[in-house]
Order: sequence, then C-alpha cells, then structure tokens
Amino acid sequence: MDKLPEDENSTKEYIKFKPHHLSITVKDPERSKNFYKIFGFREIFRWSNGKTNIIHMKLNDLILEIFSFKDFIKPSLTNIDLYDDLKILGLKHIALKVDDIEKAKNFLIKKGIVDKNVEIKRGRTGILYFFIKDPDGIYIEIVQDCRNILKF
Repeated sequence: MDKLPEDENSTKEYIKFKPHHLSITVKDPERSKNFYKIFGFREIFRWSNGKTNIIHMKLNDLILEIFSFKDFIKPSLTNIDLYDDLKILGLKHIALKVDDIEKAKNFLIKKGIVDKNVEIKRGRTGILYFFIKDPDGIYIEIVQDCRNILKF
C-alpha cells in the first residue's frame, strides 16, 4: 500500500488503482478486431469455446476486451443518437486521444470510417472532439486534449 497524496491525510493508506481494460460485446469479432487495428490496437490474447469468443487487443496501457457470443442479444434501442444515448445509464463510449485532431480526421476519412463532413467540435470540458461508430454502433470519441489534467 502507498500513502495518500500530500494534500490528503498522509497517515492513511490507500490502494493505487490503474486502468486495465474496457469490454465490448460485438456481433463479428474478426470484423471488430480489424476495425480496432486501424487505431493501433494489436491482438495479444484469444480464447474460444465455440459459443463464446474473447479477443484482447492492446493500445499502450489499455486493453480492449472484445466478446462475441453465438447467442448474442441485440440492444433494445437501435440507431439512437449520441445525445439520447448519453442519458441512458451505463458505459457510453471509448475515447482515443490524438495530438492533431485534423490529421486524425483526415486519416479516418482516407480509411472510409469518417464522412468528410464530420464536424470537429469544442466540448464543454474544453477539448476538441468528434465521434464515429464501430461496426456494431459503439461510439468512439476522437479527442485532442491539451489541458494537461493528467498531471494532477
């Protein structure tokens, strides 16, 4: 165990938690694997029993755990827009950070993932962003965040 940061009561102990993985369930694991490879994810693990497939893909320190089931269940809401999706309880999207959002947009246009008319917006938190969807409709936010908030 480590000590709490100096601005807290330094006599208390705490456990240091670190991000490990995000999990998504998809219809076609190979299609999803190939889609996420475009962003730099690489396959590091695979398991299957014929009914359930799991692929682990890694990007830097983040693992994306891709599940697929022979008897998958379709979501009850289809083609819901991003704003309405944010109102529904649960995990909402994956965000990938880039240094230059215009370059990222152009790269994804060339890959056929983004329409050239996609709008880069400035969010309420001050970051630049745009959204895309993976092959199963899972939102992915592409962000350029220059706030240096991870130093805290």
